[in-house]
Amino acid sequence: MDASNYRRVPVGVVAPRDAEDVAAALGICAAAGVPVVPRGGGTSIAGQATGTGVVLDLTRHMNALVSLDPGARTAVVQPGLVLDRLREAARRHGLTFGPDPSTHSRCTLGGMIGNNACGAHSVAWGTTADNVAELEVVAYGGGVHRIGTGWDGAPSGLRELVAGNLEVLRTGMGAGGGFSRRISGYGGLDALLPERGVQLARAFCGSEGTLGVVTEAVVRLVEAPRAPALAVLGYADESAAADAAAGLLPLQPLTVEGMAEDLVRGAAADLPRGRAWLFAEMRDEGAARELVRVADALDAVVVTDPAAQRALWRIREDAAGTATRTPDGGMAWPGWEDCAVPPARLGAYLREFRALLAAHGLRGTPYGHFGEGCVHVRIDFDLVTAPGVARFRAFSQELADLVAAHGGSLSGEHGDGQARAELLPRMYGPRVIALFEAYKDVWDPRGGMNPGMLVRPARLDENLRFEVLPRGEALAGEVARCVGVAKCRSGLSSVSSGPGVMCPSYRVTGEERHSTRGRARLLHEMLAGEVLRDGWRSAEVAEALDLCLGCKGCRSDCPVGVDMAAYKAEFLHRHWAGRIRPLAHYTLGGLPDWLHLLARLRLTRAADALARLPFAARAAGLDPHRSLPRLPAERFTAWWRDRGPAAPAGGGREVLLWPDTFTEFLAPRVGRAAVEVLEDAGLRVGLPGGRVCCGLTYLSTGRLDRARATLRRTLDALGEAEAPVIVLEPSCAAALRADLPALLPGDPRAARLAAAVRTFAEALEEYAPHWQPPRVDRPVAGQTHCHQHAVLGDAADRRLRERAGLTGGLSGGCCGLAGNFGFEPGHHAVSVACAEEQLLPSLRAAPAETVVLADGFSCRTQIAELSDTRPRHLAELLSEGVRLNRRRG
Repeated sequence: MDASNYRRVPVGVVAPRDAEDVAAALGICAAAGVPVVPRGGGTSIAGQATGTGVVLDLTRHMNALVSLDPGARTAVVQPGLVLDRLREAARRHGLTFGPDPSTHSRCTLGGMIGNNACGAHSVAWGTTADNVAELEVVAYGGGVHRIGTGWDGAPSGLRELVAGNLEVLRTGMGAGGGFSRRISGYGGLDALLPERGVQLARAFCGSEGTLGVVTEAVVRLVEAPRAPALAVLGYADESAAADAAAGLLPLQPLTVEGMAEDLVRGAAADLPRGRAWLFAEMRDEGAARELVRVADALDAVVVTDPAAQRALWRIREDAAGTATRTPDGGMAWPGWEDCAVPPARLGAYLREFRALLAAHGLRGTPYGHFGEGCVHVRIDFDLVTAPGVARFRAFSQELADLVAAHGGSLSGEHGDGQARAELLPRMYGPRVIALFEAYKDVWDPRGGMNPGMLVRPARLDENLRFEVLPRGEALAGEVARCVGVAKCRSGLSSVSSGPGVMCPSYRVTGEERHSTRGRARLLHEMLAGEVLRDGWRSAEVAEALDLCLGCKGCRSDCPVGVDMAAYKAEFLHRHWAGRIRPLAHYTLGGLPDWLHLLARLRLTRAADALARLPFAARAAGLDPHRSLPRLPAERFTAWWRDRGPAAPAGGGREVLLWPDTFTEFLAPRVGRAAVEVLEDAGLRVGLPGGRVCCGLTYLSTGRLDRARATLRRTLDALGEAEAPVIVLEPSCAAALRADLPALLPGDPRAARLAAAVRTFAEALEEYAPHWQPPRVDRPVAGQTHCHQHAVLGDAADRRLRERAGLTGGLSGGCCGLAGNFGFEPGHHAVSVACAEEQLLPSLRAAPAETVVLADGFSCRTQIAELSDTRPRHLAELLSEGVRLNRRRG
């Protein structure tokens, strides 16, 4: 599978190390008559990165930036190089690679050449074909061709084919109006005309792996604007914005992006007045203000601050993720992601397109590169039932006719693949289609390169990936949500590091099976039962999920909200059903009950002494590289009882402080500190009347029955309590807010408790808004907890730190301990490597006076073990300030 609606099972996958490996593989496959499909990041949306023969994974080894020449403004790249890595290297010289698809953090140069990718800046810098100078290509059978401009390196017979079809090339290729987004078919074939300089490399771009395998490319670089300005223009509606886009082109914008209110949804308040918007980037502020002057928009704003520009562009980027979901939460699918019409025709086309959607009872929210007439849209097709698939086919045929009637291209940047190749005769005449077939045969006479794409295509309603999934299985609907855009593969480029978390283990191993997408696709195959036949006992799925940290980063970072932590819990629940589990599932999964039992039997001190023995970890089924956490002599709730009634806190709000397992048994100092701060803020603090637990440890080890039982007992203990519930441990707060209602959907008490949960910072901001925190005035470093990032959000924490004079930000990524994960046997190396990805480097780079903050117990444990610092919960730091203020006065 790629990022399309299609699925095909290959014979196997080869990860060549160099061009010689590629040639050898193509020679062997040709001798055996086995097809070959070259693959980059696997983000193709039309199915062209799927195949039944041998798939070449060019990202594993052939991913180098061979050289970069700033003077000549060129770079030599291997096909598996991720675009952001090239842009990062070019940026040091004030240069960039012009085409910039939204998948720039994981798409590869080879894939961009294969699809003739474009992106938002193609208004200024053109398509990939416009920026490629030379290509080294290996043909089916192993022959090598070095092509650029002129006939050198051309396959035998190509020159004669062009000479015999000059009239067709000059007159038949104009379908699409000759505009820049004519990507469909071999749309660049007319670059071989003598008056256009016989541009062999340009004509090869967009061939979707059907002609040969690119093993090296010389690409052109462009000067990056030093101080671009963003003009955001508001219009009355989508058609008005589309009609206006073409009129902006004479001002030479770098981008002209468009979207309407049905996609922006909640972010419209941050935009100029209107119901549709154009984002036009210009080279400088003066050019942006001139564009606003002549644009005739309802409202406009010019933004020069880079941070403010990023915030606005994030609205546009988030819209791309929003498009995968309908307003009622349903899924919308690719298939018609990127058709294009001449910009002057865009407004009329969009009006007819919306009418066609309505006529078929379909929904979709168009947006895209309005300056080039290229429209992105995902549509809520039913691709499971026979009537739904029939409607998908009928709609596709009518839409192809509509695009052609407007002089457009079925593909404006993503290629045709299986989704649209069948419809190319509706765009091009029969002579052009015959020429395409002959062009394919010159390069690939045995037909072994990616057959079924572009020419002699498969039907657009064959090989749909949903066909094999079982009906009525809840997890099938969940794994089908993974549309394959592979944002989870973004972490291998240093420019992609940042506040995101997904996917820690993939960032370490670089293996597809350890990405969120890879795990979702393995679950897909497990449910399909064709390739993986052991069902829930599948060893392959268990192995891939073993390195899932359960960080929940995918829940927020994935554009479609794939929640691999929840899928892993469900898999483990069924995988181990009726069997003896690994010992760690009992020791770590049952941690709350073990610690409670030790406390009841007054064996805490003895257990802590035993835990210091060298064999303790191994005896408990844990990784011997780990030292076990200390067990304080006094539990938090015992301190609370011994403390006696607190002094009256005035008329402040009553709140319940949740004694989670970590605060109760392992870090009671955090609970004591929180009480001190909350009471200083005027809140009346209480504790639940009985034993409570969020069930997290049972959930993370897949013991879902125990998790549900624990949560029901907790709800019984809380009774009718209506006070806000403050949870100090982010993972427990996230479990209560997100997992509790999912595990007990029929219990109204679950929804009430989930809605009552507040983090420490949220509670202070909401229930003590006039309280002034003590001024600490120190720089901070550390890490936002993964579950807080994914489920809870940290905006209130950032505001509280700012009010307390704590400067600097916390790192993204994952600490790598992740509850039970880092303690389980065989995980230590990956756990440490996750910490080294962002967290530990940020600590080493921090000034000496920096305070290290980590609200999660796992994060604090990992930092303490792998560094010389003592991390603290924010409550601890503020309580020190409260006490200091009291001493002062």
